Amino acid sequence: MSAYPAGPATRQRLADSALAVVVGALALTVAAFDADTAAVDFALVALSSLVLAFHRAAPLVVLAAATAGGTAYVLHAHPGALAALPVLAAVLTAAQLGHRGWAAVASGVYLTAYIATGSTTQEAVGKAGLLAGWFLCMVVAGLADRNWQAYLRQTEQRALEAERTREEAALHRAGEERLRIARELHDSLTHSISIVKLQAGVAVHLARKRGEEVPAALLAIQEASGEAMRELRATLEVLRTDEPTGTPALLVERARAAGLAVDLAVAGAERPLPATLDRAAYRIVQESLTNAARHAGPAKVRVELDYSEEDLTIRVEDDGAADPDRPPEPGHGLSGMRERVTALGGTLTAGPRAEGGFSVRAQLPLRVGESA
Repeated sequence: MSAYPAGPATRQRLADSALAVVVGALALTVAAFDADTAAVDFALVALSSLVLAFHRAAPLVVLAAATAGGTAYVLHAHPGALAALPVLAAVLTAAQLGHRGWAAVASGVYLTAYIATGSTTQEAVGKAGLLAGWFLCMVVAGLADRNWQAYLRQTEQRALEAERTREEAALHRAGEERLRIARELHDSLTHSISIVKLQAGVAVHLARKRGEEVPAALLAIQEASGEAMRELRATLEVLRTDEPTGTPALLVERARAAGLAVDLAVAGAERPLPATLDRAAYRIVQESLTNAARHAGPAKVRVELDYSEEDLTIRVEDDGAADPDRPPEPGHGLSGMRERVTALGGTLTAGPRAEGGFSVRAQLPLRVGESA
């Protein structure tokens, strides 16, 4: 027994296989009680059922195979209504994956064949009436499940956005508090220490001018006040600096933890960047991942950092719902990214990809960042 639990993909494959086995067992059992069932009929029932195991990978192919096998079985053996189980399951799974039109077509094809097996018109209508209701229920149930899954994804995205908003609000409040502390320190301590340093310096200067020995305590006060001023300036600089709260790799890990399928790739020789360039790279990746989480839907995202001798290229691409025929209106996030990149002498392109999804590409010159 494995020490590691099965992943989501493995559990999905097991569930799909179980569906095919259960439907096949029921359909074959029903066929076995029909005295007119031949070997070819058992094969058709088995084929219609087993293909259900692959309905996630190729839903339309599975729907076509199950419908063809079920229709051939009906026309050959004239079974009862329960023989429609494999086709009903294929219609349900196709509707769940958004192929409601094809699910309705498959239902119509099977019902037409089923009606054709009736000996009289009244018998044919009576046999097909209940079965048509079952097919309608499968299509509606598939659509309801798809809408429910979309609602759950939207709820998750809203929760992710709310969490991001809370984090940004907390960071904003923390930044304001840092600036307030910096102002208080500057207004109170800097003035007092400057006076102490100035008075000590004047006393030392006068003592030396009169040829007197400078007291050791006075020299210690002058040196200590100068050191305090340097440390205070360094502290104020830290408090006033808007440094990013992590790295692009950390942003990717946070996005994965929030449920976004994202990969990170680094090309070239990765190296420390100047502060302004580092902040820009962090903000570009942060905003791009946020937009992907909000607008791309259940998509895969790829983040690429390409280090060359002259520049750093950042690419964030997804295969989500963006359509090149309907480009989105640029919001504050994209405008802010463009302004940040332009201020560093770089270029930024953002928009839907021809093959679907959205792409953000920023090119930042390293030499400009080093001189900033």
